[in-house]
Amino acid sequence: MASMLVAAPVAPAFSETTTPTPLPKPTAAISARAKPEAAVTPRSTIMVDGFRSAKFGMDEKAVRAAIAKDFGAKDDKIQAGENAVERTQILTIEAPDLIPEGGMAQVSYVFGYTSKKLIQVGVTWSGKTDPKMTAKMLYDNGDVLRSHFMAEGYAPDSIKTNVALPNGILMFRAADSDNHATLLLLQGTYTTGEDGRKTLTPASLDLLYSADPNSPDIFKLPEGSF
Repeated sequence: MASMLVAAPVAPAFSETTTPTPLPKPTAAISARAKPEAAVTPRSTIMVDGFRSAKFGMDEKAVRAAIAKDFGAKDDKIQAGENAVERTQILTIEAPDLIPEGGMAQVSYVFGYTSKKLIQVGVTWSGKTDPKMTAKMLYDNGDVLRSHFMAEGYAPDSIKTNVALPNGILMFRAADSDNHATLLLLQGTYTTGEDGRKTLTPASLDLLYSADPNSPDIFKLPEGSF
């Protein structure tokens, strides 16, 4: 299972399309020479800066301290690893009941290839993180998170919801005013019924917070090297 940065699903690129606010209609009080009011694009009122106490730009020591604060996890409960392709370092912990009755989740903290600072946090719910996880729990967790994010104040023109993908459903995608991004993806397999309707059987729910989804700090071969 590949990802933008961590061992999570392939995440579609974040893109924001700007939809300008219509200009007000002219009135008799407006001079013929007056300049029209500039179009205004709604801005985000939320700042996506990490996950709980762990903030983008922190080094590993600071993130370990944030994990201890948020989850009471000692160092022996924090697993360290590496994404061999992207050459990023990863800290991973198990976190029960991030969502009440939502089952055990895995939280992954990803550090940039060159900066060695926190660039992404991923949260995954699946049968691998919790053997008792069911398809209904994954759907319910996704619905809870999507409803939460819809009320959080993301710029309306950046929000995408319920987009069908070959491997699942993009339940939510949005960015703040600095293009720090949030993505919620329900992954699984589709089956086609006798009536021709497709039904998704989910295998995992993945939540990603990314500091720079368009240009992540990961290893890439120089252009033209091969």
